[in-house]
Amino acid sequence: TQCGRVVEACAVKRLSHVSLCNRVLVFKSLHHNFVTMSENPRVVFVLGGPGAGKGTQCGRVVEKFGWKHLSAGDLLREEIASGSPQGDTISSLIKEGKIVPVEITVELLDKAMQKSKETNFLIDGFPRNQDNLDGWNRRMEGKANVLFCLFFECSEKTMENRILERSKTSGRSDDNVESIRKRFRTYIESTMPIVEQFRSEQKLRVVNAERSVDEVFAEVSQIFGEL
Repeated sequence: TQCGRVVEACAVKRLSHVSLCNRVLVFKSLHHNFVTMSENPRVVFVLGGPGAGKGTQCGRVVEKFGWKHLSAGDLLREEIASGSPQGDTISSLIKEGKIVPVEITVELLDKAMQKSKETNFLIDGFPRNQDNLDGWNRRMEGKANVLFCLFFECSEKTMENRILERSKTSGRSDDNVESIRKRFRTYIESTMPIVEQFRSEQKLRVVNAERSVDEVFAEVSQIFGEL
């Protein structure tokens, strides 16, 4: 009987040791993941229809909170202007009316984030569709922490009026009624499903963008002030 108890005690001791080792390994793994996530840059996607005021509000967030503003469209235009082989490829695709592969767009975003000394990024006008989001996940999973999607909600009529007013000084070829309405259709068909996906994941912050710039920014400030 005594021998049996000794054997049982030894077995329990060994199991406790194994259990302790396992707990240590789990702790180390969790700690590593936490540190890795803490070191990764933080990202907020900024979406809204054309004329919703995304660029204006991003500019104010940069001024007040020091976040880095990246625009996928601006990065593509900068790459074209650089005269690089990739820029020539992008230019040819756009001239032929073809979509720039998401791999190129995400690569430019990734490089811009790595080049910057900032750790907080606003990515404006991206992801515009499911292909954009899938491409981001393929390349950036484990490399950046997407906190949420900031969505500027605004009626089509208000956005159209804003863009037509902007067209007087913007010089943009797509700031006309026909182009605006085509952009609205694309936004509804391709981008809104992405917005709803973030909503279902409870990673959506909605701001009423019908109001004045100052009123909208007051709400945006509350959101970023809590981060």
